[in-house]
Amino acid sequence: MMVEFDLSFVIVNWNTRDLLCQCIHAIHRNVVDQRYEIILVDNASSDGSVEAVRRQFPEVRCIVNRENRGFGAANNQAFAVMQGRYAVLINTDAELLEGAADRLHTFMETHPDAGMACGQLLNADGSRQNSFANFPTLLSLAVNESVLRMICPRRFPSKYQTYTQPIEVESCIGACMIVRKTAMDAAGVLDERYFFFMEETDWALSFKRAGWRSYFIPDARIYHYQGQSAGSGASSRIMFYRSRYQFIRKWHPRIYPIYHGIIGLRLLVGALLNLLATLFTAGMHKATRLRCIRYLKIVWWHVNGCP
Repeated sequence: MMVEFDLSFVIVNWNTRDLLCQCIHAIHRNVVDQRYEIILVDNASSDGSVEAVRRQFPEVRCIVNRENRGFGAANNQAFAVMQGRYAVLINTDAELLEGAADRLHTFMETHPDAGMACGQLLNADGSRQNSFANFPTLLSLAVNESVLRMICPRRFPSKYQTYTQPIEVESCIGACMIVRKTAMDAAGVLDERYFFFMEETDWALSFKRAGWRSYFIPDARIYHYQGQSAGSGASSRIMFYRSRYQFIRKWHPRIYPIYHGIIGLRLLVGALLNLLATLFTAGMHKATRLRCIRYLKIVWWHVNGCP
């Protein structure tokens, strides 16, 4: 007989052993009112992540891949075997705070129209991160999103606004989000063409078109040590742009050439400005030099057809 859980925590890991163990500790410490399981999908780590989890947390269900399959495909492996009514996708660099899982679960139980929801992501110092996002459009590309959030706060909500009640949003940030299994069954699982970045945005649009809504729950709080599960170098930024292009090609194919051209122009301008700054400082300013190198690598990738 299959045991049904309230929550199935799904963690995708790639070489973040210490963060992974910290994440699991926080789940055990702070989830007390729901029956839950934890499913780890490891994408061919070489740092002893799986061995550490099996030693410290033998109850965790481990799926071990022989290659890095990416975020979407790895999560889908867990969805295929999960026994919970809700999946909680949580990054290894995220840490649940007391009551977060209970508040997310309670909201989903009392709002049957909700396909997914997210809480408030926090930096280590307690300051707020962006926890939700709008779908990419030509407007958000042409005009800085910070400006849009200032002049159209209802259309473009952000971390700079204080919310005391849940609000509907277009997309949740995937560092920690709860997803209804029945909504997943209706709208489909994650699109595996995305390797990393934008999967949750694509998913939220699929949910919306299937009649489900996404919400932000401000009193569900989660630490997010941003960037430590994805990195911040040129390869990470290339993955980011590749995913954005995939999203636009999929949902807005007519505007893709314009979108692609604007991104390319912005990258070229950024590369030239950073090259000038590097020359002006004779390459002595390390952060500027590294940023210039990163821009040049991304521009080279772009010029070569975004492979």
